[in-house]
Amino acid sequence: MPPRGIKKGTRRARQYEKIKGSQKRRGTSERRAKEIAARTVQKERARSGESRQRSRSSTRDISSARRGGQRSGKSGPRGQTREQLYEQARRLKIQGRSRMTKRQLLAAVNRKKA
Repeated sequence: MPPRGIKKGTRRARQYEKIKGSQKRRGTSERRAKEIAARTVQKERARSGESRQRSRSSTRDISSARRGGQRSGKSGPRGQTREQLYEQARRLKIQGRSRMTKRQLLAAVNRKKA
């Protein structure tokens, strides 16, 4: 069952089913597979202007397809992007955030939250 607002037989419904099936083949639970598929489809809808509401991270971040699991626990740089950390720092009113690197932003956000 695709997320609300997506009609059966549409491109986004097919995309949802394909992602969900792919996740299931990788051994992900049914519930988690549905969640990943729904989030991916919603993000792609936001990027292409199909949804009414969209977050800045959905529209400015690299696409899910290009990112290719970059932040899914594989080796190498992972976690939130610098832009996402910057937005979090802005919401937390962290001083000097514009001059911080990704690592510094992560540390500052974690300190502020703790």
